[in-house]
Amino acid sequence: MSGFLLIAAFLLGACLGSFFNVLIHRLPREESIVRPPSRCPACGRPVRAWENVPIVSFFLLRGKCAGCGGGISWRYPAVEAASGLGFLLIAWADGIGFALLRDLVFFSLLVPIVFIDIDHRIIPDELSLGGLAAGILLSFLPGGDWQGSLAGALLGGGVLYVTAAAYHRVTGIEGMGGGDIKLLAMVGAFLGWRGALFTIFIGSLLGVAGGVVAMRKGSDGLKTAIPYGPYLCAAALMARFLGDLFWGFL
Repeated sequence: MSGFLLIAAFLLGACLGSFFNVLIHRLPREESIVRPPSRCPACGRPVRAWENVPIVSFFLLRGKCAGCGGGISWRYPAVEAASGLGFLLIAWADGIGFALLRDLVFFSLLVPIVFIDIDHRIIPDELSLGGLAAGILLSFLPGGDWQGSLAGALLGGGVLYVTAAAYHRVTGIEGMGGGDIKLLAMVGAFLGWRGALFTIFIGSLLGVAGGVVAMRKGSDGLKTAIPYGPYLCAAALMARFLGDLFWGFL
């Protein structure tokens, strides 16, 4: 892929990253993602067009609202930059084709899921179930595998559901929420059954590592609650781009 197209992919990702910030802020609050237009969360002042340029505006405004002077979180430009970089890397890896479309849609769902789950310990159905439907529909495009997509959705969601039900039955504690189950069904719809299994395996390892760190920092011991979605999302990206290498060793 030419340098021009890679730059275009980065710019597209950064612009969509600005929209992802809207999703991250509004979806958990059950607010419209269309109206009202972007505004300062502190004073409610509408954000003007030049103040809403991805990444650039944050530095031009020196991280402060032009109206009230309130601080703007570093997360906003960070999400935009990460989204741009993700789009660039995926475009570089895939080249032009239907696989690129599928992967960009998949990545665009994972980004807001990660931050919403970190902040609120929930994964909105609009993203997980909407992503499940998108993954199945996109599997009918050339190069896709609709049978593998359906199998992956059923296996991914089913394995996690059985695991969660068994854990609850044995301990009486809800170990993972329904959002994680729907998320893994979505992952399976995009990546097939092999991708779903890889995500479960690697996501569990990452979750255990993250849980150990959280327990060391907290005071709740084994009852420490951690968001599992970010680990599944990280494992899903690894499954997409490293999964074939993993299965090749088996």
